[in-house]
Amino acid sequence: MALLLHRDPNLWLSRSWTTRAQRPGEADDAYVFVDRPTFEARIAEGGFIEWAEFLGNLYGTPVPEEMPYGMDVVLEIEVQGARQMRAIDPKALFIFITPPSAEEQERRLRGRGDPEEVVQRRLAKAAEEADAAAELGAIEVVNDDLEHCVEVVGSIIASHRG
Repeated sequence: MALLLHRDPNLWLSRSWTTRAQRPGEADDAYVFVDRPTFEARIAEGGFIEWAEFLGNLYGTPVPEEMPYGMDVVLEIEVQGARQMRAIDPKALFIFITPPSAEEQERRLRGRGDPEEVVQRRLAKAAEEADAAAELGAIEVVNDDLEHCVEVVGSIIASHRG
């Protein structure tokens, strides 16, 4: 994501909140890491555009306090959140980034330090997520090479700006 944002100054990334614990070596600004009561209080206040529970943790896109004028907003969300966003904005562009294979997805999950239980649960959800992405009309991009993936996603976004 950082490479895409660096290349396209008209993109603005909304930083999601999560109740998930920060992974070893994960950047402090990867998410706003909060406990469940704090997240649930924000839900009650109407403070999320979308939110979902995924593998026992809550994830959500906060209502922006201030959004830069004229920029396209990028959300990194699960399919539950994507369904909510589709209902809010039927014209929104959805891009589903997928690994080239289940084996590669497993390797990447293990490489980022996810516990075995999370790896297995994520792999089990993969087919369901792909089906949901297709149902939402998402454009699928295979991330088999980061540079190529960023180029393809950038081209898709540019073509939808009109």
